[in-house]
Amino acid sequence: MASSSEVSNTSWRPKLVLASASPRRLALLQQAGIEPDALLPADVDEAPLKNEGPKDLAKRLSRAKAEVARKTARNREDLKDAYILSADTIVVAGGRILPKAEVVDEAAACLRLLSGRAHRVYTSICLITPKDSVRERLVETRVRFKRLSREEFERYLASGEWRGKAGGYAIQGLAGTFVVKLVGSYTNVVGLPLYETVALLDGEGFPVRFTWLNAA
Repeated sequence: MASSSEVSNTSWRPKLVLASASPRRLALLQQAGIEPDALLPADVDEAPLKNEGPKDLAKRLSRAKAEVARKTARNREDLKDAYILSADTIVVAGGRILPKAEVVDEAAACLRLLSGRAHRVYTSICLITPKDSVRERLVETRVRFKRLSREEFERYLASGEWRGKAGGYAIQGLAGTFVVKLVGSYTNVVGLPLYETVALLDGEGFPVRFTWLNAA
């Protein structure tokens, strides 16, 4: 994978910066025929504020990430006129905002809340244009898990797939076998709702279709 500097050297303009270190978001953009010119991950405090709901949290974090990346990009000659794209995904179950599991105890707690019940996944995408206009979209997907057996529970924890994932699972991986029902955008649960992202870019003048021609 490309480093946090140049992802590709394209001869056309404008450029696109992805304000994320997520390989899943990069892969989804590439799936849509879009190759970011640079990755500028933004380190922001992701802890929710007091009484902050999941939608507001996702929107605040995606905008904060975009603004940090914008500041960095505007100080670089090669990226000063780039579009800045960011996203943040939040999983909610039983009225609780689930963490991005980093240790096995967090993942286990998430799985216990998700097993046999429905939950919601929110992703906020934020786009800052070269003229510094800010555009945002919030996408919601409802997901229901089967009731996990003890063996499934333990094997999933042992897989390590949950590490760093919102809600402690990756729907595009082994956890996809737990999904009984999904209403809404599948790519939203992966981390970047493609339909809404492409529509946002296209609506703000980013030449999405031109990148398809280049990729052909």
